[in-house]
Amino acid sequence: MLQDNKIWIGKAGDKKVSIFPGMANRHGMIAGATGTGKTVTLKVMAESFSDCGVPVFLADVKGDLAAMCRPGTENETVKKRMDEFGLATEGFDFHAYPTAFWDVYAEKGMPLRTTISEMGPLLLSRIMGLNNTQSDILTIIFKIADDEGLLLIDTKDLRSMLQYVTENAAVYAAQYGNMAKASLGAITRAVVALESEGGELFFGEPALNITDWFSTDTSGKGTIHILDCQKLINSPTMYATFMLWMMSELFETLPEAGDLEKPRMVFFFDEAHLLFDNASKVLLDKIEQVVKLIRSKGVGIYFITQNPKDIPNGVLSQLGNKVQHALHAYTPTEQKAAKAAAQSFRENPDFDTYDTLLQLGIGEALVSVLDENGVPTVVEKCMILPPQSQMGALDDATRTQQIQSNLLYVRYSNAIDRDSAYEFLQRKFASDAEAAQKAKADAASAKEAAKKEAARNRQIKSTTKSVASSAAGTIGRELGNSFGSSVGGSFGKKLGGNVGASLGRGIMNTLFKL
Repeated sequence: MLQDNKIWIGKAGDKKVSIFPGMANRHGMIAGATGTGKTVTLKVMAESFSDCGVPVFLADVKGDLAAMCRPGTENETVKKRMDEFGLATEGFDFHAYPTAFWDVYAEKGMPLRTTISEMGPLLLSRIMGLNNTQSDILTIIFKIADDEGLLLIDTKDLRSMLQYVTENAAVYAAQYGNMAKASLGAITRAVVALESEGGELFFGEPALNITDWFSTDTSGKGTIHILDCQKLINSPTMYATFMLWMMSELFETLPEAGDLEKPRMVFFFDEAHLLFDNASKVLLDKIEQVVKLIRSKGVGIYFITQNPKDIPNGVLSQLGNKVQHALHAYTPTEQKAAKAAAQSFRENPDFDTYDTLLQLGIGEALVSVLDENGVPTVVEKCMILPPQSQMGALDDATRTQQIQSNLLYVRYSNAIDRDSAYEFLQRKFASDAEAAQKAKADAASAKEAAKKEAARNRQIKSTTKSVASSAAGTIGRELGNSFGSSVGGSFGKKLGGNVGASLGRGIMNTLFKL
């Protein structure tokens, strides 16, 4: 809870342990084994940031964060914790928090969409499980789309672009490099598989405008944005990639802010180990860069995981505010990890950090935060405060009412399919097919005309020969008969015949010369 303008999260004996808002964008971690109280700690911190006027983003993996929109109720466990803290005199009261629900599948929250272009080839390659070669080719596909002014908004845009490039791979090879058809086919199959997992739902428009998350209610409390991940977590790579995309969007959208009195926003990343599992070096470098630089944009990132070893050292070293719940250490490997976790804290001479870590009860944690000067405090063994909002799941009727009453619901509820790469290429494919059909018809027509012309020429030649031959024979016979009659006898007939033949040949030659 917010007290004395500090985020009070726990108590070590009579000492209150709080996070200074001005140091909250130095990031943090909530770690511990299953069932040790990480969710309660997360809720207490999120409520406190909201009270401070800071918008918050949470990933609800188990469905037990949604009830923050309802005031908490007193039960035996909560009452005991309230008495231990003396909360009755500290201004503690149960109340609801301004909450917005999101869901990439649009089932338990407002649709959270992004576009293929905004996701980019690097993150998209990870979602689709592409190898390095396929990832490079996908980057080329994006480059061609950019160069030709084609918008990649949804999965059908990407499929159309892949089809277009596949059909024209030889044309693009000189400028962009060779793209094997086998690799293009593999990427296409990966896109189809992505669509079957819901890609048609969460790639599209209206895409999330991240600035819509920077809101407060009428009382000045920061809105708590809850992304329902109960279904999304079944695709761990997709879950982690979407979370990284949102972090990247915050980093790329916000201007430099320097040191602020309080963060612009706090981002809680549950099941954080999924972000780093099987990530390429390029992706790990990007994550580390975002974590290092986003602090200057006024955003604090808090990783929630079971063991600090799940987080790479380059990222872990950036986490200034740490809450470590109990760890189990039954095997040598677990003991080594627990010792490493204990050694990451600034030692407190009053107790052994490692032994204490193994003996923590539910709701207890080792806590170290940054003081006003940004120096880590010595580790304290703390009891974590109870949350002020309702614990547990939220009933469907209340959730639906909360979703539909949100001012952002009208903006994001209905999908928009505007003119993009798919529509442009469909027109191009149709135009090319029509042009090809016309060229084929023109070629067939020209061939048919040529055949008719050749046949006509043959007919003319044949007719000419027939007429000439008939004329020559008639003239020859007439001349022979006439000459033979005047001379008389068989000699005259014979001579007339030869002369007639000779004259006939002369006439034929003359006709053909003409």
